[in-house]
Amino acid sequence: MTATPQRQHYGLTFAVLSIAGISYALLQSLVAPALPVIQHDLHTTTTEVTWVFTSFLLSASVATPIAGRLGDMFGKERTLLFVLGILAAGTLVSALAHSIALLVVGRVIQGTGGAIFPLAFGIIRDEFPPRQVASGIGFMSALLGVGGGAGIVLAGPIVQHLSYHWLFWLPLIPILASAVLTHLFVPESPVKAGGRVNWVGAGLLTSWLVALLLATSQGPTWGWSDPRVIGLYVLSLVLIAVWIVYETNAREPLVDMKMMRLRGVWTTNLAATLLGFGMYSSFITIPQFVEAPANAGYGFHASVTQAGLFLVPSTLGMLAVSPLAGRIAHSVGSRVALMAGALLTMVCFTLLAAAHTERWEIYLASLFLGAGIGLAFAALANLIVEAVPPGQTGVATGMNTIMRTIGGAVGGQVVASIIAASLEASGIPAERGFTLAFAIAAGALFVSFLSALLVPRKPAATDIAPTAEPVAAGSGG
Repeated sequence: MTATPQRQHYGLTFAVLSIAGISYALLQSLVAPALPVIQHDLHTTTTEVTWVFTSFLLSASVATPIAGRLGDMFGKERTLLFVLGILAAGTLVSALAHSIALLVVGRVIQGTGGAIFPLAFGIIRDEFPPRQVASGIGFMSALLGVGGGAGIVLAGPIVQHLSYHWLFWLPLIPILASAVLTHLFVPESPVKAGGRVNWVGAGLLTSWLVALLLATSQGPTWGWSDPRVIGLYVLSLVLIAVWIVYETNAREPLVDMKMMRLRGVWTTNLAATLLGFGMYSSFITIPQFVEAPANAGYGFHASVTQAGLFLVPSTLGMLAVSPLAGRIAHSVGSRVALMAGALLTMVCFTLLAAAHTERWEIYLASLFLGAGIGLAFAALANLIVEAVPPGQTGVATGMNTIMRTIGGAVGGQVVASIIAASLEASGIPAERGFTLAFAIAAGALFVSFLSALLVPRKPAATDIAPTAEPVAAGSGG
């Protein structure tokens, strides 16, 4: 294209995308350790305050593939700018909120920011030199885990020295900055898929995601045998079946079922689900374990701030290994990086289940967790990008992000229920509850490793054709 020489240097584009990605990732996890503080300050119940986290999860799951598809069709830079604007508005609403209802509304709006990552992957695929694409996607993908870990670490000092409002005021600054920088420095997509959004498919996708995640998130509160929980799970299964049939027969599906059936896609999505199970389990189990009071017979009586420090090695591990994922992809393939990441994460939970009486054991396990998640998350995005045509990058990586979210929601609630079921007369969970939770997470990561073995060694995008012919786009930005 004649416009190619005028495009921004890919390094500048990546810097802008990184600011946007880390801002969203922080918002994803910052509130989790602060929920008790928010509950107290807003004079609400435990059930109601959990919606501060659950509403964000639901909104992100729904918005991510839809915005990814819009980016494939109308331009990734334009869609990213729109998403950042919505994310900024939701963050402002949350920062100003003085009631639980308004805070939940703000979090629903914020969840739209989940589309930042699939859009960023598509931009990297468009803008980076071919040999730099794997490294760029790998590092960008790892930011989701880095930001998640950093949010857990930073939440304690923020609410201790400021207030829960600053959990939103502080991220709002880089969000606004990234929006301005995106407009100025991120070029528009050189390839667009064309077509239109299938809103019926989007509605069905939204319906089964809401039913599934609502049942999973409310299971511990309502009870897993509650008719509402069972009914929502049954409803989600029915809606999934209807959605698959509809998308299979649609002229312009939101999510191409032919693409989803590719071996390189479904195996990677299965591995992503189980890796999400492990990462979110760590956010629940490790802080609760180290915060156990002195009379529990385990743990380290840590404050919220001190508990976050136990996850610092995890964040450092992700930052250290993320650049290596691209090199591994070039030398032996992203499949190997995914296998290694799943094994390292499994080692983390195996160590926690077997040895957790000394602080250094928790720190070591946290380091394994970060290294494993960093490698695996980088590999997931690369494997999806390698397996689909450029015109389907956004929706394909969006669906992969959803699978991680679903796995995370299930993992978090499963381990929380196991720990809650082990409560003793004192109201403190028994050590065996944590040990079992760690062991189950390790088992999930072992299955993730087995899933990685099924990923094709050399996934090819030529297995399917794009749903629409690419159209040239200008280089605006």
